[in-house]
This record gives sequence, structure tokens and C-alpha cells, in this order.
Amino acid sequence: MKNTEYDIINIFGMSVFSDAVMQQRLPKNVYEQLRRIIKGHQPLDVNIAEIIANAIKDWAIEKGATHYTHWFQPLTGITAEKHESFISPSGDGSIIMEFSGKELVQGEPDASSFPNGGLRATFEARGYTVWDVTSPVFIKDDDAGKTLYIPTAFYSYTGEALDKKTPVLRSIEALSKQVIRILRLLGNSTSKYAIPRVGPEQEYFLVDEAYYNKRLDLQMTGRTLFGAAAPKGHELDDHYFGSIKERISLFMNDLDMELWKLGISAKTKHNEVAPNQYELAVVYGECNIIIDQNHLVMEIMKRVARRHKLVCLLHEKPFARINGSGKHNNWSIDTDDGIQLLSPGKTREENKRFLLFVAAVIKAVDKHADLLRLAASTPGNDHRLGGNEAPPSIISIYLGKTLTEIFENIETGKKIDKKVNEIFKVGVSTLPDISKDDMDRNRTSPFAFTLNKFEFRMVSSQGSLARPNMILNTIIADQLAEFADRLEKDNNIEVLIKDVYSKHKRIVFNGDGYSGKWYAEAKTRGLPYFNKSVDVYPEFCSEKNVALFERQKVLNQKELQARMLIFLENYVMKNRIEARTMIVMAERQILPAVLKYQSIVSGNAAHLQVAGVNKSLQVSILNDINNKLKLFIERLDILKTDINKLKSLNEEKRSKYVGDIITVNMELLREAGDALEEICDAELWPMPTYAEMLFKI
Repeated sequence: MKNTEYDIINIFGMSVFSDAVMQQRLPKNVYEQLRRIIKGHQPLDVNIAEIIANAIKDWAIEKGATHYTHWFQPLTGITAEKHESFISPSGDGSIIMEFSGKELVQGEPDASSFPNGGLRATFEARGYTVWDVTSPVFIKDDDAGKTLYIPTAFYSYTGEALDKKTPVLRSIEALSKQVIRILRLLGNSTSKYAIPRVGPEQEYFLVDEAYYNKRLDLQMTGRTLFGAAAPKGHELDDHYFGSIKERISLFMNDLDMELWKLGISAKTKHNEVAPNQYELAVVYGECNIIIDQNHLVMEIMKRVARRHKLVCLLHEKPFARINGSGKHNNWSIDTDDGIQLLSPGKTREENKRFLLFVAAVIKAVDKHADLLRLAASTPGNDHRLGGNEAPPSIISIYLGKTLTEIFENIETGKKIDKKVNEIFKVGVSTLPDISKDDMDRNRTSPFAFTLNKFEFRMVSSQGSLARPNMILNTIIADQLAEFADRLEKDNNIEVLIKDVYSKHKRIVFNGDGYSGKWYAEAKTRGLPYFNKSVDVYPEFCSEKNVALFERQKVLNQKELQARMLIFLENYVMKNRIEARTMIVMAERQILPAVLKYQSIVSGNAAHLQVAGVNKSLQVSILNDINNKLKLFIERLDILKTDINKLKSLNEEKRSKYVGDIITVNMELLREAGDALEEICDAELWPMPTYAEMLFKI
């Protein structure tokens, strides 16, 4: 059925227990109480929960749902769920459909098997899921049927956060509290709370399912561990914003429909730079809800792709030597009454407020550059950052020419001239002249100001948005708290902005982040540089950062320590899986193919002569094969030794050994394997090539 046959307005949000549905289904007094609960003005009453649960149950059953699940975000990086049916035996051999307030509000999944970083012992299984009233419940419709999903937080029997959602919710409250403090000092008496808002741009690759099924590396790790470059990559930029192929367009249209049903405002879709790479952007929304929705976006992308005999790859670098994928995290702060705090205003006072909030971001990013680097740190992202396709691993802020000039003038005391937008003279009579924005965009900056928001460009494509936004909310909240303390003693905003910029302008860089000169300049400025994720993970538990998170009541030292241990453990496990997969592919696929080719070349002189190859050239070809094969076997043996040695190392040394030794030797083995692919008979090569995967779809 074509999209034109749908009534999009009626489809949008049809599977969500939205505000409009709540108004229809709940008694007026209950609805009003629930709205106050969502805004944090009162706790959830048990009696109210029963009424809400009954309304949700009736709605879900009418939609065809048979089960419900508490949907949560454990520290695995993906979501988790345990399904329960609505049925309850009635005693006469029949059933009734029940769903209580307690079942809505609280669940008890086994907590022992999820990553916990020492927060729980294996034999201590109890954990709790608790309904997050700020994120709407929804019905997911897939091949398994229709299920009611209840977004929840997940914590241990002793009260520690075992998930990603709880710290996000805490960070939102911390940010809101400090924003309101600042606004009160600026004379605002109407705004009640602040809302961090996020608009993610999700990049991804699509490959034909048949090729995926023949690549062990894609199946085990999500990226190719071997693969010689195709003759053509993205040098011509002919894929970027190009015409979308019909097969891909059908997938995208199907994806839009599935997302719209869940109230996810999929807005923009286009071809990205690399072959078979694409991007989906959604409309801005409240931080917590958008984080939940982005988990759904990634999951539904994968499911819908399979319908079209495609596979969606969310790894940051699924194909070496061509651009990888990120997830640009556009972040801003609004108030409940619609004030955009990172937007320039029309009056002097509004602009003073705007500059104060930007100054808070500048100082926070400079002071906590390590945490922002950590926010984007995953084993996969290490392959992407700084590769002339993504921002470098050095944190800096791009403010643009106009805003930088304003801060420089504040610092020097120079008069700030009113800026008038330039006009582009297009030079074509049928086209209108257009207004030029105050600033260009800088694709090389990890953290760029773009008119009314900051774009955090280095975030992992397959990772949860919870960690980056929790960290952003927390560091800005802490900086605003410091500003509020100072302004309560001396309400001189101009002096405060001047002091902050003078001390922290080293973090501002408007140039080319890909330039080799920037690395040298950043070192001169004293900016931290963490090349690999494993180098920055310990910073989570530095004295400075523990004090920060505890001060803002987002994470305590025990919770931070647990997360750091999980990061390190995950780093080791993912790289070890990749190394083992490489060994299997090398021994069972590449070596047999190349040895067979070697045998053909060495023993089939007549065949070669018929093909016009003389004896001396035959010897040269054979020597080339022998030399490259010898190097491949040597590097394979080194990697196998590395993996065996890893078993004998303690936890403290293991992650460093993986980062410094194993990942390096994996890359060397890959180089040797790719060199063999380039000379081996194509008929003998045991797996789909880059040319096939990237250009045949």
C-alpha cells in the first residue's frame, strides 16, 4: 500500500498513550493530577495508579495487545524487556484480563545477569523497574504480536542506578534547578522549570542481506575486519544527497510509517557521504523522551531493513577507508514557557542572558573536556574519530565568527557593533537574493554552536544518547550553579562573562579540526588529548569528576566506579570478540583460499602461458604470493599469542594491553589480509568484497 493511501495525521502517534489519549481516557481530575506528576509537582499516588493502569489496559487491549513489558536501559548499551500477559485465571477455567496499578508502576526483573560493575553480586538477583511517567507508554507491533511497552528506570535492591535512564532523569532535574536559579537572579519570575531538548541525526549503512549472511565479521561484530578497498569509494561525492534508489526509498518510507505510529517525528532522510550510507533526523524533543525514541529508531531500522532483504549496520566504522557513521546530538535548553536560552534575543537583557548561558557552556566544556570525550567513547568510535570524516578526539568549541567577535569585544572592552546580515547576490534574475547566516557550519568541530543550539558531532552512531546528554546536562548544571553563587554575591553579569571567556577561551577553535597543525596548537593550549576510549574511561572516577556528579546528585562514587569498570570490561570483550573472529576468518576462510590460489599459480604453468604469462612473470607472481602469505601467517600467529597472553593478565592491565597491543596487531593482520585479497583470484575469494557490498544493492 502506498503512503498516499494513508492518512498521516491519523497514523502519527496511533500506538502511543499520548496526552490526547490520556485526556480522552482518564477522568478529568486524574488527568490533571497525572500532568502534575509528570511535571514533578507531586508524587504518584497508589489510587491514581490503579485508575491509570485500568485505562491503559483497556486502550492496549482494544489495540490488540496481549502482553505488557517494563522496558528499561541496563548498562549493556541496549534495551531490555520481560513480557507478561494480561491474562489472569478466574477460577472456573476461564480467564480475565487484568493490569493493576502496582504492575504498571513497579516490576522486578532479575538484576544479577546485567552488567553492574560490582554493584551487585551474582547471587543477589533482585532489581526493580519503576515507571518513568515522563515518557509515554506505547504499543509495539512486530511479528511476535502487539505488546504494551512501559518505559522504566532500573535500580538495585540497595538503591543504586543499574541503568542509563535514572542518571539522565537526575541530570535533567539538576539542570532545571540551576537554570531557574539563574533566571530568578535575572528577574524572571514566571518560568517554572527548564527542559534540555535534543534533536539527533542518526547515520547508518544498509547492505544486502545475502552479502551480510556470507560475512562472519559483520554477523559477529557489526563491522568488516577484512576488506580491500573498492576501486571507487566516495571520492566523487556522488552519493551525498544524491537521488535515493528505489529499493532504499521503499525501506525509508516503510521506516517512516513505523516511526510515525510511535509518535517519533522522523523528518529528514537523505544519502550520506559513503556508498550505501544514509541519515535520518527527527524533530527536536524533550531530552528523556528523545533518548527513549532513539533506542526505538535503531531497533526499528534493523527490523524494517530485514523486511526489505537488507541489513542495517549501526557500527561507527563498518567499512575501513570510507566514512563511518555518527549520531549528531543537537542540544539546547528551553523553559516551560517557551524561552530558548541559547537563542540570541531582541533586547539587551535577552542578549545578556544568552551570552551568560553560552559562557556557562564554554567554561563547562573547557573544564570537563575529559567527560565530553568520554561521552563519545566506544571501541567502535575509536576507528572513526579524527579520520577526516568525524571530529578529532580533541575537544573544542566552534562559536563562529560573529559570536567569537562579540566575546572578544567583551573581553577587551571594545564597543560591540550591531551586525547586519549580509545578502548573497545570486546573479540570476529568476532567483531571489538570500540572507546570509551569521555563521558558517564547521563539520570538523566536535562541539559547534549553530544559531540556537550546540551540535555535539562526535557521538557514537550505535550508542545510547543517554551518556552524552547526562554528561552535558550535569556539567552545564554545575557551571550554572557556580554562576548563581557568584551572581548572588555580585550581580555583575558583564564582568562574569568577561572573566569566564578570558580564562577559558582556549577551548574556542573555529578552524580546521582535521589539520595536523591543530593537534600541535591544541597541545600548546594545554587541551587534553585522549586518542583511545580506554585512555579516557578512568577519568570518570577522577576526584574532580566524582565531586561534580555527587554535587549535582546525578551519580555517586560507587555508581561511577561501576560504570568505569563496565566501560573497561566492555572494551576488552568487544575487541577480544573481534580478534577471535579475525583468527577464525584467517584460518578457515582466507588461508585455504590463498593456499589454493598459490597451488594453482605454482602448478599450472601451461594455463598461465595460454593466458600470456611468461615463466619469469609466473615466478614473480608466485614470489609475491609467497611473501604476502608469509607475512599474513606471521601476523596471525602474533595475534593468537596476544589473545592467549590476555588470559594471564589481571583486570587492571587487561584493557591497556588490548588498547596498546591487540588493536594495533589486529590492524596489521588486516593489512596483510587485504593485500592477499588484492592478488587472489576473485573466484576463490571466500567472502563478498567491498565493491559488491557497497555498490550492488
